[in-house]
Amino acid sequence: MELWYTEKQTPNHGITTKISRTIHTEKTDFQQLDIIETNQFGRMLVLDGMVMTTNKDEFVYHEMISHVALNTHPNPKKVLVVGGGDGGAIREIVKHQSVEKAVLAEIDGRVIETSKEFFPEIAGELGNPRVDVQVVDGIEYIHNNKDSFDVIMVDSTEPVGPAVGLFEKGFYQGIFDALKEDGILVAQTESPWFNAELIKRVFKDIKSIFPITRLYTVSIPTYPSGLWSFTMGSKKHDPLEVNEASIKNLETKYYSPSIHKSVFQLPKFVEDLTKE
Repeated sequence: MELWYTEKQTPNHGITTKISRTIHTEKTDFQQLDIIETNQFGRMLVLDGMVMTTNKDEFVYHEMISHVALNTHPNPKKVLVVGGGDGGAIREIVKHQSVEKAVLAEIDGRVIETSKEFFPEIAGELGNPRVDVQVVDGIEYIHNNKDSFDVIMVDSTEPVGPAVGLFEKGFYQGIFDALKEDGILVAQTESPWFNAELIKRVFKDIKSIFPITRLYTVSIPTYPSGLWSFTMGSKKHDPLEVNEASIKNLETKYYSPSIHKSVFQLPKFVEDLTKE
């Protein structure tokens, strides 16, 4: 008998992968949490039936939500991750020696604990002395910490359940207020193929708040459609004006100095989502 896992990514489309076993399953206070062993992508973290991360391709998402913004800011010292309980973004953030403190604000503590247990290669830096792990509502945390951070990353699940509020204009205004005078926001903003209207709305909302707003895309095979977007809002620093020669080579698999600007070169149908 063969076992297969299917994520229904839209009402009309899904992704299917062969699995060998279910490693862990539980209902947390916020969502259904499952960890499965897949033949193609290794261990896979699934929340409410949606793929969050896998051993094989996690580096793309975590590197690209982190290093583009951190290398755009000239001296990031204090960084916040909203969501991201698997710890992957934190792992990438602490590669930057300028960062003195990285705060993780994750509402579901069970995501943190199960990631430590089953994904140590992703969550391994959550115990770093420069890391402050807070099991809190990220929206509340933002509003309670004005003018505090150089970079804020919104590493959220899809806009359902506890993550709905992380895609609203009021939240982005709260992030603007929580950033220092030259701060940068970066948020994961879903698939251009399946979430075009969400991308248009989020880009418009962030653009109405931040002087500089940019959309970029990356390739992540286990995420819906394989093409994924991030939206950056910046108070002063433009990622397209970064001197590639000044970017330090870090231990990465996807991000590089040469790819920093190239991800902002968008297919026309994606670029059109950023226009009024």
